Amino acid sequence: MSLDRRVRAETLDALAPDDPRAQRSRRDLVRVHRAMGTRGIVERALRRVPPPPSSLSNGRVDAGGSGILDVLELGAGDGTLMLGVARRIAADWPPVRLSLLDRVDIVADATRAGFAALGWEVEVVTTDVLDWAAGGRSGQAASPDLIVTSLFLHHFQGAALDALLGAVAARTRRFVACEPRRDRFALAGSHLVALLGANAVTREDAVLSVHAGFRDVEIGASWPDPHGAWEMCERRAGAFGHLFEARRCVPDLDA
Repeated sequence: MSLDRRVRAETLDALAPDDPRAQRSRRDLVRVHRAMGTRGIVERALRRVPPPPSSLSNGRVDAGGSGILDVLELGAGDGTLMLGVARRIAADWPPVRLSLLDRVDIVADATRAGFAALGWEVEVVTTDVLDWAAGGRSGQAASPDLIVTSLFLHHFQGAALDALLGAVAARTRRFVACEPRRDRFALAGSHLVALLGANAVTREDAVLSVHAGFRDVEIGASWPDPHGAWEMCERRAGAFGHLFEARRCVPDLDA
């Protein structure tokens, strides 16, 4: 069996948000994330991320004089994964302004209220991520301190992936991505999501996601760093995940 990377369109992405199959598949994804341990992977990565409030690059402060961390999630979907992470880390973080970027706004009022209860200010940015990468900017998504994404980069390859990573590197100082891992064990697991009660859309997309996933240092190979300004770590994360972390370790050369 070949482990060459293959990216194909996934069914969920082509369905209208109110399509019952899409709604069911998004509920399935909660169980898939639980099986993959995605929330824990992202939580542990983010605990290594936030700087002391006084060193935030954006220089913004809240009414109490504390630094504010601007965070952007790419491909945020309904926002529930990030909410689960936020509930685990909020007590240890500075105040957060969170932008949830996706092509459609499917963030429920209850999810927004959950962020508000943590003291996180939330903005939903409705745009295609490649339009954002090409220079389309909206609100606090323009130059965040931190960009996060989960099970999203694997939708892109070639020039599109290069453009997306280039935009991320140009606009932030820290980046965390949790993706499907592409190996035989993960592929076998993807064929078993029916045991989680997943519908046909999720069962098909799970297999496609693994084929489009990452291994070794494939994300880092596409990361733009001609001057050695970034520290990067790329590794297996859990049984089915692949984690990429990047942190700018020298000042912007153009500053």
